[in-house]
Amino acid sequence: MAKVGVVLSGCGVYDGAEIHEAVLTLLALDRKGATVICMAPDIAQAHVINHQTGEESPAETRNVLVESARIARGDIRDIATVAAADLDALVFPGGFGAAKNLCDFAFKGPECSIEPGVQRLVKEMLAAHKPIVAVCIAPALLARVMGAEHVPVKLTIGTDPETGQAIEAMGGTHIQCPVSEFVVDEETKVISTPAYMLGRRISEVAAGIDKTIDELFRLLR
Repeated sequence: MAKVGVVLSGCGVYDGAEIHEAVLTLLALDRKGATVICMAPDIAQAHVINHQTGEESPAETRNVLVESARIARGDIRDIATVAAADLDALVFPGGFGAAKNLCDFAFKGPECSIEPGVQRLVKEMLAAHKPIVAVCIAPALLARVMGAEHVPVKLTIGTDPETGQAIEAMGGTHIQCPVSEFVVDEETKVISTPAYMLGRRISEVAAGIDKTIDELFRLLR
C-alpha cells in the first residue's frame, strides 16, 4: 500500500490550503487505497483573510499546522518530523497558503524563499527519485526549489502568462494545460495540474485531480 504525504498550508483558499483541492486529493488517494500522511509546517500564517469579505484581519493570527488539522480531522504531523524515507510520494494541494505559507511566492515572485521544512522534504524526495504532485499554484514552489538545484522540470499552472513567466524565471519550463488535464515530467517524476488556477466548477477541478492521481499511481507501479 503506497504511503503518500499530503502537505497542507492552512485552511481556506485565501490564506491556506484550498479546501476543495485538498479534499478532492484526499478522496482520490483513498480510492486508490493509499495510506495518507497529512502534514504542515508548525509556523504562523503569513496573515489571516476573512473569507466572507476577502479582506485581511490584521489583529488575528493563526498557526498553519493547527489550521491544517481541520482538513486532516486532527490526524496530522509537523512536516519537520517527516522524511522522504517515510513516503512513496508527496502531494501539494494549492490555495494561497502554498504561495504565502509554504513559500512567499505570492509576495516576492521568482525571488521567493521556501519554508525550510518544505524545502528539505522536497529535496529529499527528488534525491530519492520519488514522485511529487503539485496542484494549482503549488508548482511555483517546486520551480523555486528545483531551479536552485539546477534540476530542469516541466510544470503547469494552467494558462496564466505572468505566473508561467515566473516559473520560467525560476528555471522551470511552463506548459499550458487545461483544468481537466495534467503535465508530467517523466525525468523528475513531477506531476502538476491547474485546478482552481483555471477551474470554475468543482467538477472540473475534480476531473484534473483524479487524472493526476491516476498518473501518480502509474509512476508508483
